Amino acid sequence: MPEPRSGRRRPLSRRAVLAAAAVGLSTALTASLSACSSSGDVSSGGVTLTFSWWGNDDRAARTKKAVELFEKEHPGVTVRTSNADFGSYMQKLATQAAGGGIPDVAQLDYRQISQYAGGGALLPLGDALADGTIRTSEMDEEFVRTGLYEGEQYALPMGRGITGYAYDSAVYEKAGIPTPRPDWTWEEWARANRRITDLGLESPDGRTVVGANDNGVNEDIFEDWLRSRGGKLYRSQTELGFTEDDLTEFWTFCDKLREEGVVAEAEDTSQANTTELSPMGRGLAAADFTWDAPFPGYTALLGDQVHFAPVPTADGRQGAYFKPSMLLGVGAGSAHPKEAAALVDFLLNDERAGDVLGFTRSTPPNRGIAARVARTLEGAEKEIYEYAQRMEKYGLDAPPPAPPRGDVAIQTAFKRAYHRVMYDLASPRAAAREFIDEAERELRS
Repeated sequence: MPEPRSGRRRPLSRRAVLAAAAVGLSTALTASLSACSSSGDVSSGGVTLTFSWWGNDDRAARTKKAVELFEKEHPGVTVRTSNADFGSYMQKLATQAAGGGIPDVAQLDYRQISQYAGGGALLPLGDALADGTIRTSEMDEEFVRTGLYEGEQYALPMGRGITGYAYDSAVYEKAGIPTPRPDWTWEEWARANRRITDLGLESPDGRTVVGANDNGVNEDIFEDWLRSRGGKLYRSQTELGFTEDDLTEFWTFCDKLREEGVVAEAEDTSQANTTELSPMGRGLAAADFTWDAPFPGYTALLGDQVHFAPVPTADGRQGAYFKPSMLLGVGAGSAHPKEAAALVDFLLNDERAGDVLGFTRSTPPNRGIAARVARTLEGAEKEIYEYAQRMEKYGLDAPPPAPPRGDVAIQTAFKRAYHRVMYDLASPRAAAREFIDEAERELRS
């Protein structure tokens, strides 16, 4: 049962705290750095809210400006803001959840919803949705459901992201590879990698430029691969949605390409913690799997010849889906739940806030605001907006429910298991068997 509005919470275990902190360590590639900061004074006799998020300096400046607009609209309400880099933020939020409660409004990763909702750290938003304090009429119903846990709404998406490949179109043209279509296949992707490697282009360190990064290390790519074949990552909050044979086939596919020398070497994959250190960022590969939000970083680093391509398919079926780049939730212990919900609504649905926030958190989930802001986009940001529209028109399956509470630890285990394959310490099947055993233990715990 959901926790009551009074804020009585089941404390998160030490295991949950460590798992939440691991998000920052295992997904640092998606993070951008910013110094911790705060603004706003406690108002005398008024309402004070706390609001925290992760992100870079641009996101921080825009978010604070949007908050100032909210304060002007709500005299007597002061919002104290804080932000940090992704890893630091995740660890601090986990500590707050275990020790006394998260902020009144908190930015959340998709992988945290089940953990924090199940641990009683988040306030159910059903009342705020029912009385119109938070509006979702301009959002896709299936997308709104990504903030559900056990049938109850605990968070609302703040950005709509999608996976793809940053690729160097000049290299693709030189290799005679057509512009990737939404229906291109994994086999075509593999052949493209071979053709690029066969060009014999020299990287900055003198090695041959290969086709792409090694997919095997990334659980997000495996999920897209599974979904393109009609599968899923999780069947329920306690069950995996794939078999040892599924994962063995995927890792065998990846391992073979690396052994052929047409995707990044193990050492280069291991150190790819940022765009700059990725195989593509270092000039070692012509393409790199990524999300749409970080994509502009590739064009800034490598030039305007870098474009965004669809994830390959299985016989035309796309496995990519629209995922919340981040969500907003209200702390279960908030002393001002009505005002906190109003802040959530303002950030998601107010046009002025939308103009200020722009695409700093991927495409706004409010369709009207997204279309409004899109008219001002240029370059890489315009490309990813048009890419999302093209993929939506092509046809994507609905996003899955929020991952189980053990997903953070499982994602880390996935990467660790494939590292054993990369360094010839285990076969794809042995690594798959070890990983599934560990994942199933985590889901049962």
